[in-house]
Amino acid sequence: MGTALKLGHVCQYARCTGRRLLSSTQGTTALPYDVIVVGGGHAGTEAACAAARMGVQTLLVTHKFETIGEMSCNPSFGGIGKGHLMKEIDALDGVCARICDKSGIQYRILNKKKGPAVWGPRAQIDRMLYKKHIQEEVKTTANLAIEVSPVEDLILKTATHPSHDLMKQECCGVKLGDGKEIYSKTVILTAGTFLRGSINIGLDVIPAGRLGDQPAIGLAKSIENAGFTMGRLKTGTPPRLDGKTIDFSKTEIKYGDDPPEPFSFINDQVWLKASDQVICHMTRTNERVDRICMETLHLNRHVHEEVNGPR
Repeated sequence: MGTALKLGHVCQYARCTGRRLLSSTQGTTALPYDVIVVGGGHAGTEAACAAARMGVQTLLVTHKFETIGEMSCNPSFGGIGKGHLMKEIDALDGVCARICDKSGIQYRILNKKKGPAVWGPRAQIDRMLYKKHIQEEVKTTANLAIEVSPVEDLILKTATHPSHDLMKQECCGVKLGDGKEIYSKTVILTAGTFLRGSINIGLDVIPAGRLGDQPAIGLAKSIENAGFTMGRLKTGTPPRLDGKTIDFSKTEIKYGDDPPEPFSFINDQVWLKASDQVICHMTRTNERVDRICMETLHLNRHVHEEVNGPR
């Protein structure tokens, strides 16, 4: 497959403030890439940037460059539990916390009445700003290249385990939609909802990775052919409301924290002042809304599907 990596240890300061040390390895390989990451969503950008920071040649394959970092559903980061996860990713020099600190429009610590162990940092995000900054991060990360193409198949080879004679399959690359084959030592799949994904709108079912984008059918078949069982999760996306139709005087105002608390440990402050944060408004349902929902359940394919949600 290739020559062994000759590792050299390099320590350099992180770009933001210089408080965090970054370790990476430098080396050469006969293969064009050491790591291929399939999918340019939140998991894919983290995986690709993490591999590149380690000094290995990394390729991020995505069907559209302009949707890298797309916030398809809820335009926020963090919250109860999820905020802890972001802090852990940031401690490993992940990118999402730093990008949130320069893309948010309101920052709050949830559960503040309880102990610090259960505080949940949460930020409402400007979707266009986040996407812009994460794409800049990906483009400027050393050792990271980008290929714009769907992945239709995995390239597998049969290998013998060095400790015994058991034969096994190994993934050594990907085949793109135009038939091009790219080889690497490691392939990381972060295709998410695109793997044979579908969207339910009422009783209509639309094959899609997200609204307006085709699902990854070929890649899903390739995973099944490799012996893996495909499952399905579901999540619901709330409708977008026209602000001109809302009587905000009947809502509960939620202000951002003053001062806003950064997500990333390496940042002392976020990009905007406390007074410039957008005000959020909380609403509650009533008996009429509950009745409408219960009376129309039979018109909702999403509710009827017997699959497990992500929570």
